[in-house]
Amino acid sequence: MTATPDAPPLLTTPLDALHVELGARMLPFAGYRLPVQYPAGLLAEHRHTRQAAGLFDVSHMGQLRLVGADAAAALESLMPMDVIGLPVGQQRYGLLLNDAGGIIDDLMFCNQGPEGIFVIVNGACKAGDVAHIQARIGARCALIPLPGHALLALQGPQAATALARLAPGVEGLPFMRGAKHSIAGCDCFLTRSGYTGEDGFEISLPAAQAETLARVLLAQPEVLPIGLGARNSLRLEAGLCLYGNDIDADTTPPEAALGWAIPKLRRTGGARAGGFPGADRVLAQIDDPASLPRRRVGLRALERVPVREHSELQSTDGQKIGAVTSGLLGPTVDAPVAMGYVPPALATVGTRVNAIVRGKAVPMQVHALPFVPANYFRVPTGHRGQGA
Repeated sequence: MTATPDAPPLLTTPLDALHVELGARMLPFAGYRLPVQYPAGLLAEHRHTRQAAGLFDVSHMGQLRLVGADAAAALESLMPMDVIGLPVGQQRYGLLLNDAGGIIDDLMFCNQGPEGIFVIVNGACKAGDVAHIQARIGARCALIPLPGHALLALQGPQAATALARLAPGVEGLPFMRGAKHSIAGCDCFLTRSGYTGEDGFEISLPAAQAETLARVLLAQPEVLPIGLGARNSLRLEAGLCLYGNDIDADTTPPEAALGWAIPKLRRTGGARAGGFPGADRVLAQIDDPASLPRRRVGLRALERVPVREHSELQSTDGQKIGAVTSGLLGPTVDAPVAMGYVPPALATVGTRVNAIVRGKAVPMQVHALPFVPANYFRVPTGHRGQGA
C-alpha cells in the first residue's frame, strides 16, 4: 500500500506500530493508514463488539477546543443546536451547516467548563472544519486544534466492566456525559458515547500515552482490537450516518432524517429560533415535511443479495427514485441492509422499492432505523452520574 506519486504520503496514528504487531490489514482512509481488520476477521470483530467489548483506534478524527466567554454563543451561530444551554460535562451531537443549510460535517461537542468546548470532527473533514470555524467565529473565541491527542473508542456491552477495572466509578457515567480520569497513568478525558449503537466510551488522551492505554485495555479479557470494517457494519446496523456517504454538503438535516437533533428552541417559534446558516431553508423543511425533495430511510433486501452504496433505487414500476448511500450484509440481523434516499411519498416503513444490482432488480422494503436496537447506558432512577 503506497501513495501515488501525486498523492501526499499517508499519515499514521500513534498506534500504527501496534496495529502491525497485532496483524492488522492496513488500508488508506481519510488520508491515514488505518486497520481495516485483524486476523479474527470482520464478522468475528463485529460480533465480539455486540457481545463483549471492542477497542477502536479513531485517532484520525479531528479534536479541537473552543475557548473564551463567547465560545458557546459563537459555536451556536454555526449550528442549529443548543450550545449556550449545554451543562458542564454534557455532550451533544451537532451539525455544522453551510449557508444553504447543507451539512459541512457532523460532530460531537462537550462543555468542559473553564477549559472550553471540546469538539470531535470527522477525520476527512477536519482541515476544512477548522478553516470554516476560524473564518466564521475566530474573532469571537480561541480555536485550539489538538493534533497531539489520540482518540480511542471502547465499545460493547462489557465496555464499562472492562474500563471500571482500571478506572473505578466510570461505570456510573451517564450516556453523553464526559469526565476526566487517570487510567493506567494516562491523562484521559472520556465520554460515554460512540459510533456502534452499543454502550461504550470515547477516550481522548495525549498521543504519547495512547499505546500504553491501548495495551492495558487489550489486556482485559473482554476486549479485542476492532478495525474500521466492523466499525462500518456496526454503525450501519445502528442507523448512523457516515459523512461523505449518507450526508454531505448538499444534504440538509431534515432530508437526512436528523431533525431530531434540532431542539425546539432553535426551531420556528423557539426562544432562539434560527440564527444559523441556512436557517430559512432548514426550518421551512421542518415545518413542512412534504416540501422535502428526498428523505434518508433504512432499507432491507427481501433477497439475500448485498446492496452496496451508489446502487440505483427504483419504484416498483421502474422509475428511478434515488440511490443507496450505504449497504452491506448486516452480521447481526443476518440480512442485507442499507440506507438511501427516496421521495417522502415512498419513505413510509413497509414501502416496496427495487435496488439495481448488476442490472438486476433486487426487491427491498423501507425499514425503521436502527436495524439493531440501541444499547446505550441509561442511568437508573435516583442515580446521579459524574460530570467533567
